[in-house]
Amino acid sequence: MVLAAGRGERMRPLTDVSPKPLLSVRGQPLMQWPMQALARGGFVRQLVNTAWLGEQISAHFGELLQCPGLPDVHIRYSHEGLDFGRALETAGGIVRALPSLDAVFWVVAGDVFAPDFAFNEQALQRFAASTALAHLWLVPNPAHNPGGDFGLSPSGQVLNLPKGAPGRAHTFSTIALYKQAFFAQCGVPPGNPAGVALALAPLLRAAMDRGEVSGEVYTGDWADVGTPERLQQLNG
Repeated sequence: MVLAAGRGERMRPLTDVSPKPLLSVRGQPLMQWPMQALARGGFVRQLVNTAWLGEQISAHFGELLQCPGLPDVHIRYSHEGLDFGRALETAGGIVRALPSLDAVFWVVAGDVFAPDFAFNEQALQRFAASTALAHLWLVPNPAHNPGGDFGLSPSGQVLNLPKGAPGRAHTFSTIALYKQAFFAQCGVPPGNPAGVALALAPLLRAAMDRGEVSGEVYTGDWADVGTPERLQQLNG
């Protein structure tokens, strides 16, 4: 699943006329980078959620993405904006899409640039065989998030540490594997028929406290393209 429903407030005025995932990075839409990375790993059935100016996304990609040297990507959409008039936040959008997702599935934000990340079947199968319900890829804290999001134990458990804790050295890259069971305790049924908006971070932190979230550090090229300045740096 590629997340592409957000408003992109910090990217205004660019996002007044274009959804952030369609902004150009090095000659192609920002969200196309994770879509291509997924395809390189063999994950060619992709679901994209949309809300703000979402019709532009489906009009641009249609149902098939073809890139030289990569297998064809077959795209389905979860149009939160059309269905409910707004985005459902990250967890709400994922729960909305659950009936169309496998028992174990990837999620990546469409506004994150990590062109060399290796989405691979081995990682998926290793996670599927584990007791964890979510597996996160973390990055060393970037300049725009010096306080970090989470800690990571030597055994690979992601830790819900308080702000300011010395071990809170990692930022969530947005790249993750989930089991459908992770969302079973959120109180919203699969398909989210009522269109409940639901944040992901509280669910992750509660699951970390139960020891249900594993993780690892990714040290490759990564950028959260959250502001016009960061977009300019990538295109410089």
